[in-house]
Amino acid sequence: MNHERATLQQRQRRAYRVRKRVRGTAERPRLSVFRSHKHVYAQVIDDASGRTLASASTVDKDLLGGLKYGGNVAAATAIGKAIAERAKAAGVTQVAFDRGSNQYHGRVAALANAAREAGLDF
Repeated sequence: MNHERATLQQRQRRAYRVRKRVRGTAERPRLSVFRSHKHVYAQVIDDASGRTLASASTVDKDLLGGLKYGGNVAAATAIGKAIAERAKAAGVTQVAFDRGSNQYHGRVAALANAAREAGLDF
């Protein structure tokens, strides 16, 4: 029990450390990434107004159909492409990348690279 609590606190500290430096504005909103074991989620957030401008995840009905499993690099790549398309549809081309408490590695890096290839600038 104590170990789980310490792990949660470390995770929250890492997320705060990243968010302290990364702020989403109207001109450059924040691309926030969350990953669980089974799924990957991404949101484009304007922190100034507190609005989510675009979102994509492996639990979306239209994206889930083309994926075999939501918790791997292939799924993260699909989410990266989808979030870039949805952000561009909302008029966003530049974002600030927020990896949360995750390392820039594996699924998080795959999502970021796919979003860059699809046209987001960060």
